[in-house]
Amino acid sequence: MAKFSSLAVVLLIGALCFLSVAHCDDFHVEGKIYCDTCRCGFETRVSEPIKGAKVGLECKNREGGHVTFTGEGETDASGTYSIAVNGDHEEDVCEVITKESPVEDCNEPVKGRSSGRVAITANNGIPSPVRFVNSLGFLRKEPLSECPRVIAELGLTPDDLNRGFM
Repeated sequence: MAKFSSLAVVLLIGALCFLSVAHCDDFHVEGKIYCDTCRCGFETRVSEPIKGAKVGLECKNREGGHVTFTGEGETDASGTYSIAVNGDHEEDVCEVITKESPVEDCNEPVKGRSSGRVAITANNGIPSPVRFVNSLGFLRKEPLSECPRVIAELGLTPDDLNRGFM
């Protein structure tokens, strides 16, 4: 009976180790897509989440630039997407790219905020399998009427926006 108990414990430990390793190699890349309603080039208090926006994830090998992984995601009502990723991509450069916005008057990608890199590896000290990307956005065709006030609240002028952010 003691031999059976020892064998069962060893097998149980082995199975748990296998499951924890398998879990470490599965990731989720998450982020948000917003509508830049003031055409500032960044989020403000009047920015709006975009439901149904499409994003793509692509990982390429650092050495040869060969694509090693692709995935797609779509945002929910809060503008959030999640893309499941299989495997560890320590040797790859991975990037999320905005693909399309379903909002007709907010579908121009924000310059500098239409893609974001993400490290997808368990060898970076991050214990969680979730990897976050900075918010990405699309520009509204015409700014909202309250945008001058929003920009002033931030201590900026329209000239500041023209010089540095757009």
